[in-house]
Amino acid sequence: MGPKSTEAYNEILRWIESGELKPGAKLPSERTLEDQLPVRRTALRQVLARLVSEGYLEVHGRSSYRVAGGVSTPTPEGLEPWTIHGERRIYENKWMDVDLVDVEPPGVERFEHHVVRLQHVAISAILDDQDRVLMLWRYRFVPQAWGWELPGGIVDEDEDAKEAALREVEEETGWRPETLEHVVSYQPMVGMVDSPHEIFVGRGAKRVGEPTDLEEAGHIEWVPLADIRGLMKRGDLMGSGTLIALLHILANRGAGASTADQ
Repeated sequence: MGPKSTEAYNEILRWIESGELKPGAKLPSERTLEDQLPVRRTALRQVLARLVSEGYLEVHGRSSYRVAGGVSTPTPEGLEPWTIHGERRIYENKWMDVDLVDVEPPGVERFEHHVVRLQHVAISAILDDQDRVLMLWRYRFVPQAWGWELPGGIVDEDEDAKEAALREVEEETGWRPETLEHVVSYQPMVGMVDSPHEIFVGRGAKRVGEPTDLEEAGHIEWVPLADIRGLMKRGDLMGSGTLIALLHILANRGAGASTADQ
């Protein structure tokens, strides 16, 4: 793009990233944009096409654009949560606790439900300028299997999840991320296990030394994103955090705001 197109691109991007245009908001018409930006119609359409390809905008109709990320599905209302009458701990150690929780679903007789409480976890997908992701080939004795994983680990008490994510990448791989952005939080087994997982995506990393966490380290590789679908099909991707982070990247391929400036 030329200087004026770049200026127009950056201005629309600023509207989106600042929240001036919120997810789902309709972009002004091309005629209005021509009046507001330093480009004519042909160059403007090239700018809009780039923003669509990068996931910032979505096309509606023949020439209407909306900011990506809008939600049209309404949140259901009028439903009742389960009632929690109490809980008691039946096992605990530094890694996990097991509780029996006295619950009563709406319209159902109350009963005791097992809840396993695990650690708070942060996992990171770091991409380089060749569309490769930093991964570890590791053995996990629980499933007795080898597989590719993203670096990650436990968030220490009173530690920020992003700081933990940065620390874990460096400890396990010897690479220090240049950027890191939180993209989603989830629970891996929401019906019985309480273990908040935070997923981060970053762009770029600097080699700072050898891994220092030898128990968690494995063979380190920059794996092409083009390989991910094949590795997934082969069953070579290990762990829900790895799968969720990589699926997020593939689903938002090129979406800068949600995938750390891809």
